[in-house]
Amino acid sequence: MKMDDIQKDWFKEKDARVYVVDTTLRDGEQTAGVVFTNQEKVQIARYLNQMGVDQIEAGIPVMGGFEKDCIKEIVSLGLNSSIMAWNRAVISDIEQSICCGVDAVAISISTSDIHIEHKLQTTRQDVLKRMDDAVKFAKDNQLYVSVNAEDASRSDMAYLTEFALTAKRAGADRLRFCDTVGTLDPLATYRYISTLIGAVGIDIEMHTHNDFGMATANALAGVYAGAKYVGVTVNGLGERAGNACLQEVIMGMKYLMKLDLPYNTTLFREVAEYVAKASGRDLPVSKPIVGSNIFAHESGIHGDGVLKNPLTYEAFSPEEVGLERQIVIGKHSGSAAIRSKFTREYGIKLQNDEAQEILAQARQMSIDKKRSLFDKELMYIYEEYLRAKKNEKE
Repeated sequence: MKMDDIQKDWFKEKDARVYVVDTTLRDGEQTAGVVFTNQEKVQIARYLNQMGVDQIEAGIPVMGGFEKDCIKEIVSLGLNSSIMAWNRAVISDIEQSICCGVDAVAISISTSDIHIEHKLQTTRQDVLKRMDDAVKFAKDNQLYVSVNAEDASRSDMAYLTEFALTAKRAGADRLRFCDTVGTLDPLATYRYISTLIGAVGIDIEMHTHNDFGMATANALAGVYAGAKYVGVTVNGLGERAGNACLQEVIMGMKYLMKLDLPYNTTLFREVAEYVAKASGRDLPVSKPIVGSNIFAHESGIHGDGVLKNPLTYEAFSPEEVGLERQIVIGKHSGSAAIRSKFTREYGIKLQNDEAQEILAQARQMSIDKKRSLFDKELMYIYEEYLRAKKNEKE
C-alpha cells in the first residue's frame, strides 16, 4: 500500500475534521514591538473570516478600553467564524469577555512546575481549583470553553493528565496544549498528544511556538496524533520566534497529510502582505508558501523543467495561494528560460543562436550586478544585440 493510501485510510478511521483557530489578533499582537490599530484588527478578522478560519481569538477583554471596543466591533460583524476571547483562570476576566458578546473563551493557566512555583507562586492543587472554578462559571454562562495548559510541553505528564480530566469534568470543550517555549520535536509531540487523548478522551488543540523552528512540524504531528484543533497566526507572527504559521499549517495538512480542507487559500498572499505591513514585520522573500521567491525559477535546469511541467519543481500551483510563477533571468538561467520569457512576456520569438548570445550577456550582467535582471535590463541587452547585428551587416 502506498503512503498516500495509508494516510487517507488512517484519517478516515479517525474521522478527522481539523479546525483552524487563529490567534493573530491576540498572540500575534503580543510579539514584542507589534501593535495593531483597531481598524487593522477588524480588517484582519474580516480576512480570516473570508479564508474560512473556524475560530478567531480576537483579544484580551480584561485589558479594557480600546481592546474591549475592538472585540465588540468584531463580534458585531456577524462573521461565520466563532469569536473567542482570552482570559486568565479568573472569573472577573470571564465576566469582561461576556460583556464583549463572544461565543467562546480561552481560560489559560500554567501547568508546568517551573511556572507554578516561580510565576504563579502557588501549588498544583490551587491551579486545578482555579481552572475548575473558571470553567464552571464560563459553562454556566453558555460559553464554549478552551482550557489552555500553558507550558504543557514541560509539564509532568501525570499532572497534565489530571489537569485535563479536571477540565473535562468541569465541562471544558477542549484542551489547548501549549508548547509555550517551543521545546518539543514532532516525535515527542506525537507521543504526548496520543497519550493524552487516550487517557482523557478530550479534544486537543495544538498551540506551538517556533523557538527551535519546529512550530509547523509539531502542529502537524499533533494532528497526526489525533488533535482536532490547531492554533496558528498569519505569517507565523508571535512572541519570540513566533507561532505555527497559518499558511504553512493549512497547506501542510492539505498536501502532506492529504486532508480535504474548506479554506480559501487564494487569499494567502494578500493577507500575508496586509499583516506584514500592519505588524511592521517584513515578509521574507523565501517565506514558505507565500514568499515572492517560492515560485521564482532561475536555474536553467529548474526553469526548463517548470516550463515543460510545473509539477517538476512546484508542489502546488502559485495561483492557489495568490501568487504568480516567475521565470527569473540571472547567472544560472538557461536558453529555454530566455526564449520562454521573451516569447510569453515580450512577444518576441528568439532563434536558438540569438537566445544563446543574449543569455551570455545576461549572465555577465547578473554577475556584475550580483542579482537577477529586471525586464528593462533584458530589453537593453536585446536592443544592444540588435544594434550590434545591424552594424555587422553595414
